[in-house]
Amino acid sequence: MTSALRRASAFALVGFASVIAPVANRLFSPNIGTLLAVSPFLLLAGGLHFVESGVVFELFARPGDRRDGQLYGLAGFSLSIAALVLLALQFDMPVAVPVAATMILSVGNVGARLVRATGREPIAATAGFVVGGFIAGLGGFVLSGSISGMLPSFPVLVFLAASGALLAALLRSMLFERDDPLVILSVGLLLWLFADLSISVTTTGIAIALGITVALGYVSYALETASLPGMLTGVLLSLLTIVIGDYGWFAMLITFFGGGGLASKFRYDEKVTRGIAQENEGARGSGNVLANSLVALFAVLAAAASPRLTGVHPDLFLFVFAGSVAAAMSDTLSSEFGGLYDAPRLITTFEPVEPGTDGGVTWQGELAGLAGAAVIAAIAFVAFDTITVGGAGVIVASGFIGMTVDSVLGATIEGQWVGNQGVNFLATLSAGVAGAALALATSIVVV
Repeated sequence: MTSALRRASAFALVGFASVIAPVANRLFSPNIGTLLAVSPFLLLAGGLHFVESGVVFELFARPGDRRDGQLYGLAGFSLSIAALVLLALQFDMPVAVPVAATMILSVGNVGARLVRATGREPIAATAGFVVGGFIAGLGGFVLSGSISGMLPSFPVLVFLAASGALLAALLRSMLFERDDPLVILSVGLLLWLFADLSISVTTTGIAIALGITVALGYVSYALETASLPGMLTGVLLSLLTIVIGDYGWFAMLITFFGGGGLASKFRYDEKVTRGIAQENEGARGSGNVLANSLVALFAVLAAAASPRLTGVHPDLFLFVFAGSVAAAMSDTLSSEFGGLYDAPRLITTFEPVEPGTDGGVTWQGELAGLAGAAVIAAIAFVAFDTITVGGAGVIVASGFIGMTVDSVLGATIEGQWVGNQGVNFLATLSAGVAGAALALATSIVVV
């Protein structure tokens, strides 16, 4: 057994101690239960200050810990578990969340180390993390629910475990090993949010959702339209969109993912020559995916929470979602196709500029962008009975607004105040807001 695998296994054993939370919650009053459940992790974190060598140090020490002579990694790991347990026993977080979140990360790390020890590619190690984390998270939910007497339906548990494992894998692909406490807390907060949404899904529904999203994720990675973090981001967003929204929401999102990825690959060598090619050989990373999809993710979560938590009709957030995705599609097609043509002009002054200049547009690119928005609108029109011809027009207009905002920001503030990903986010945000405002102004949605 390698030292890294041995260390991951030792951390997993510490993580299993989080099961004390549902036991304490079941047997004792809230205050006493909290004290009993949190104290071991606080004492462990505090006591590690005096462990500077020996068997325990060698077992848990990461490279940075050896350099500093302190088990900071284990201390942070313990404190993050204590924080989630405290939230569960003193606030409204389900008591199963700290157990599941801890097991997802700790066992996921073991799974990744096991695969990595065989010398396989990074995607195989990531798959090992997701599978190990998913199984452990599902087991954590079942065990905690059995102890506490509060066990959601099995399909919901599968969705929660899968979502947590994918988020943890995504964060682990972007962060360092010492950032595991941040991963645990992030997964715990996500699972808490989903528990508050009272998600309902059938066995068939979650099986189809997992099958579709995993298959599409693998295809995107195999075709090199997304990097590993980008693929994980797309898979997670797709899973959330299918389960929390429905297949109509997913159809719009996957059209952007697929269409945008293929557009980036279109005549790629020529784009390289012209200096306008997407970096990383056209494979989109997690930052790019999130910048274009964060508003859409907010919209689908808000729609699921409406009107119970927001007091707003869910259809309003459907226009936020569709408008933001239409803008992402419009901007991507406009840039990827329009950049292949000569004589672009700066959108703010209409002066001729070099291809690839931020804020430079061509009439061919504008037409491609409008076509992209029209595709998203057509999908919404077919998939949703509430989307009329007028509603489809609102989506096209929102996409065009977002594309234009992206160009204007590119010509004015990009490179000085914000980067490309920040501009993409602001453009999709403006399109989402425009979609909601136009839907209200035209009385398509009545609040």
